[in-house]
Amino acid sequence: MTERSLRVVLAEDSVVLRDGMSELLSARGCVVVAAVGTAEDLLAAVAEHGPDVAVVDIRMPPSHTDEGIRAALELRKRWPEVGILVFSQHVEAILAERLLSAGAAGVGYLLKERVARTAELVDALHRVATGGTVLDPEIVTGLLRDGTRRNRIDSLTPREREVLDLMAQGHSNRSIAQRLVVTERAVEKHAAAIFMKFDLPPTETDNRRVKAVLTYLTETGSGA
Repeated sequence: MTERSLRVVLAEDSVVLRDGMSELLSARGCVVVAAVGTAEDLLAAVAEHGPDVAVVDIRMPPSHTDEGIRAALELRKRWPEVGILVFSQHVEAILAERLLSAGAAGVGYLLKERVARTAELVDALHRVATGGTVLDPEIVTGLLRDGTRRNRIDSLTPREREVLDLMAQGHSNRSIAQRLVVTERAVEKHAAAIFMKFDLPPTETDNRRVKAVLTYLTETGSGA
């Protein structure tokens, strides 16, 4: 995004916060093409303006529960090229898992109270807009639940690490197979080996892929 300003759609139901963030981002060189207060308006704004990234609060009208994250999931489905930064005061690990399960590339989740400077927010927006992943450590901890143990990356074979790196970029097993010129079955075997080495047994929700990616991002320093 060096040749032009980052184009941002901002979704925040608090008028004061919305106006304040718009001014701060504009002062840092971003172009806030739309600032809205509902999930419905967020989807309409992205459809109209085609931004580089959308900043989304989780709890929005009318119920103030998960409207924002549901809108973010819809954005991922309809406009996968648009980066999404969830910017909330709440740690919602289950909702974060739903968003990340669609692919970690171009996704961020930061806590409002832990962003000390506008420059940090702008940097996160640029990283997400260019396909990176930015996660607050509290979000990672909430998703992993059992904590992160170091050096598990070192236990992977070079091929397993390639597979995990592509997982972290948001590729499906089919896409990984095409990129590595192997069969989907081979990718599945590598993924199973990764899950075993990371001590991620099958669960009812089968969220091992998300946890493996989060472990990788944490231990390699690729996340927040």
